[in-house]
Amino acid sequence: MSYMFYRKELWLCVALSTAAMSAAQERDTLILRSLSDVEVVEKAPPPAMRAGAPVRTLDRAHIERLGMQELSEAVSRFSGVMVQDYGGIGGLKTVSVRSLGSQHTAVSYDGITVTDAQRGQVDISSFSLDNVESVSLVIGQADDIFHPARMYASAGALNIRTSEPVFTDRPRHLRFKVRGGSFGLFNPSARYEQKLGRALSLSTHAEWLSAGGDYPFTLRNGRIVTKEIRRNSDIQSLRTEANLYGRFANGGTLQAKAYWYDSERGLPGPVILYTTRSRERLRDRNFFTQVHCRAPLSGTLTWQALAKYNYTYSLYHKTDAQYADGFTEDRNAQREYYASAGLRFAPASPWSASLSSDVSHTSLASNVVEALAPTRLTSLTALAAQFRNTRLTVTASLLATLMRDEVKQGNRPADRRRLSPAVSLSFRPLADNALRLRLSCKDVFRVPTFTDLYYIRMGNTNLRPEKAMQFNAGLTWAGRIPSLARHVTLSADGYYNRVTDKIIALPTMYVFKMMNTGRVAITGADVNAEAECPLGAAFLLQLSSSYSYRHAVDVTDPDEKTYGHQIPYTPRHSGTASVACENPWVNIGYMLTLTGVRYVLPQNTAANRTGGYAEHTLSLNRTFPFRACHMRLQAEVLNVANRTYDVIRYYPMPGRSCRISLSIQY
Repeated sequence: MSYMFYRKELWLCVALSTAAMSAAQERDTLILRSLSDVEVVEKAPPPAMRAGAPVRTLDRAHIERLGMQELSEAVSRFSGVMVQDYGGIGGLKTVSVRSLGSQHTAVSYDGITVTDAQRGQVDISSFSLDNVESVSLVIGQADDIFHPARMYASAGALNIRTSEPVFTDRPRHLRFKVRGGSFGLFNPSARYEQKLGRALSLSTHAEWLSAGGDYPFTLRNGRIVTKEIRRNSDIQSLRTEANLYGRFANGGTLQAKAYWYDSERGLPGPVILYTTRSRERLRDRNFFTQVHCRAPLSGTLTWQALAKYNYTYSLYHKTDAQYADGFTEDRNAQREYYASAGLRFAPASPWSASLSSDVSHTSLASNVVEALAPTRLTSLTALAAQFRNTRLTVTASLLATLMRDEVKQGNRPADRRRLSPAVSLSFRPLADNALRLRLSCKDVFRVPTFTDLYYIRMGNTNLRPEKAMQFNAGLTWAGRIPSLARHVTLSADGYYNRVTDKIIALPTMYVFKMMNTGRVAITGADVNAEAECPLGAAFLLQLSSSYSYRHAVDVTDPDEKTYGHQIPYTPRHSGTASVACENPWVNIGYMLTLTGVRYVLPQNTAANRTGGYAEHTLSLNRTFPFRACHMRLQAEVLNVANRTYDVIRYYPMPGRSCRISLSIQY
């Protein structure tokens, strides 16, 4: 990257941050009022239990109890979710909700979506869990109607919320953490928080990750079983982030963020027969800066505005004698300019409405001579209304999508237009009972990615967007069981999804080509249970479990061999269970992940069948004071049973491994 690029990005970051601070300084100073004592007699049901669509949430306390260290570990605890993991510490990790594919899942970082127009999927391994306050997943129509229009456009939304500073005893906080473990893992990080005044605060976070990544695995080739080493799995990555927060007396909020991620990793590739060595490397760089402001205009009207600039650069390098120079390189650079504005109107207590409008401009540049250098202009407008009281919540929305692509040469696809409605309902049938019924329906419209449309020799500019319909019906209950559990939540949901114009790669005369030929019907159920059980005055046992059933089959053509077959990498049965025991000595956490049989290709034959697996993780942690600091020590054992398995066929996962971390907070 050239010096000129860095200077431009830096000035853009400074300009946005300065504008945000100027807006903050125009607000009134923070006013503090003393409230009388309040006695809490019962824990209120969590918002997820009152939502009209399935919502899964993990907060910071739950993450620490179970000893989770990576974002993918937290997301995999949600029912109805599949984390596609290509193995290793630096392996790509994407999220698919209810078998719809990772392109149907939006990922938001502090309220603003993370996008990749080239591939349409987000690698969640590029985000740190150390800086996260909560992780939540919404499937279908969200109850929160006051968010950007882009959040209405996906089948599911993974929301990552970073930690906002809270100052009680001192105006600054400092935290150091170092983590090490098997396969050469070394992962130091630091976080600094500073109070800038009554209404403003600042936080910075930096993290370095280094790992050799060469781990042993078992290779089975027919009757021959050998012990091998997974090569070319190393990674070096740097994450840095700075945040400016504002909370003002009139209820207004401000957050400005600058983020940088830089990684260089090996791509170990698939293990096929005895081919275990890969000579592929990937360099990723991602910079974005964003500003989000929200404030009331009156007692009934609230506005919000946000803006984001995103730059993503990737360099793929492969060494092979088949190339004239002995290697090949693909360079791709994406730029996106994004803005959103919205209004929320709440004229009376049970009623509210919102209007949000987004616009974005995205471009892709590549070093490939035949590249079409596409640009995309997108306009999204969402109108939503909600009725809410203590027993009934009804939410309805309508999303208008307008998208236009331009290319420097060749044919461009037709403009895309679509109206996508959604509705959800949550109802408590009995006034004195916490049992609730929820129903939701949503139309989803996924536009083909730049790779689908323009990738050399595979792209097809005549592709139609995928269309999906989501239906969900469920029951939730939250309460307590006297003398056994002080807090219990239960939920069960059944759903049906239908996808038309499914975009898949089909073989033609010489190469694969992207085609609209697929239709998929997905029927399933998700069950979740959580409980807090006090065991005397000093012990607390926290239990959680989830189960998912998915019947996701191809219904494209009854005459095809794949008709009625389970779609690739979709297990019929999967589940999780976890136990956390808090006590005065050493807190204990245990996690179990179960995944059933899957098929790696559309035809469900014995040759395409890959077995299920169970993974056990055990963690121990203890927090104790050390002078003016708090120290936390944690140790973990992953894959306790040392089971060899693949999430993606031919990409073996590591066996048993250990991690240990030490953090000091001042």
